[in-house]
Amino acid sequence: MSKFLRIIPKLEVKGNNLVKGVHLEGLRVLGNCYDFAKKYYEDGADELIYQDVVASLYERNSLNDIIEKTSKNIFIPLTVGGGIRNIANIKEVLNSGADKVSINTAALKNPEFINEAANNFGSSTIAINIEVIKNKDGKYYAYIDNGREATGKLLDKWVLEVQERGAGEIIIVSVDKDGTSLGFDLDIIKILKNKIKIPTILNGGIGKEQDILEVLKNYKVDGIALASLLHYNYYNFLKKKFSNLNEGNSSFLFSNKKFKNFQNTNIIKLKKYLNNHKINIRKK
Repeated sequence: MSKFLRIIPKLEVKGNNLVKGVHLEGLRVLGNCYDFAKKYYEDGADELIYQDVVASLYERNSLNDIIEKTSKNIFIPLTVGGGIRNIANIKEVLNSGADKVSINTAALKNPEFINEAANNFGSSTIAINIEVIKNKDGKYYAYIDNGREATGKLLDKWVLEVQERGAGEIIIVSVDKDGTSLGFDLDIIKILKNKIKIPTILNGGIGKEQDILEVLKNYKVDGIALASLLHYNYYNFLKKKFSNLNEGNSSFLFSNKKFKNFQNTNIIKLKKYLNNHKINIRKK
């Protein structure tokens, strides 16, 4: 487990664009993903996650050019997910400059793929992304395809299995809370608290700095992956630079709307807040 809490911007990508929605749906274009990545790096992000949100749907992986550009200019660990279906895909992404890959659909459809990937590249290179939804029976299940497709796999059982198969990290995404600003689903932590023995990153629902403290009261997590909380506070600053927007509805970008549900903060302010509350963070 990490000594420091990692603050990790999560950039959901469609084409070259950064997109964001609610419950992983209703995606709106916020700008060029690389512009955000560069600014987050400059402000002190500990890592970055690139997630191609349509890769599994269209059975493609189109991030290689973005990965190469990022790795040449941004010198923090980069995790890449979306469309990772086989060993060749992993090699391609790593050769483009990524440090880790994040796997969801392929792992659930063929759990042996986790063993194969860990054996080929080392556990520290393999993260398992778990999209979690609470069903009507009150239990939490792993989903695929941006929370659209049920697998019938119980969250707690899947977490135990991916660890046994050699995964080096787990990324838990609360689909129910994604983009809502309502805070992370703490019931997920209660379920997993004594089951996870490898580094864990939580994502979904963080709308203010205090939400992170609420998580840390319940579980000593290794990283917090943030999307809406950061993106909506950065896009007004960055949008004057945007160009070559494609693959999506960019009307929001030029509407001058603001999201009051999300606290006005950035990585610099957030790290200062956490440091003031005695949370170990990496200082810039």
